[in-house]
Amino acid sequence: MKSISTKISKSLIPSSVLTCADNSGAKTLMIINKIGKAGRKGRLAACGIGDIVMVSVKSGNPQYLKKKVRAVIIRQKQPIRRANGMRVRFEDNAGILITESNLPVGTEVKGAMAREVVERYIKLAGIASRVV
Repeated sequence: MKSISTKISKSLIPSSVLTCADNSGAKTLMIINKIGKAGRKGRLAACGIGDIVMVSVKSGNPQYLKKKVRAVIIRQKQPIRRANGMRVRFEDNAGILITESNLPVGTEVKGAMAREVVERYIKLAGIASRVV
């Protein structure tokens, strides 16, 4: 996995609620755990933009309802600091569903996607409507 040149403030923890920003059929997601977490035993795994998380679908299409799926976080409310000193923050926390091979489930993304996600996962850039 490629590293990101930006300082990501990891503000999302398990039980945080995300909006599903793609057209896969899911609407609301709740973070269960971070994929590939490493840290102190018993500590909640914090995650931010560009991280892969295991989520539970809370509302949406019955095909995904109450199922555990993988997602990538594409927006967060907490500001992130880019290398040029600029800070970027979004109005909501959002993610998009992905498969085991990190390919998107949906065919388009509603709203903006952070540039850091596109740097790390090139395939997700193809379905982005806007990259900020």
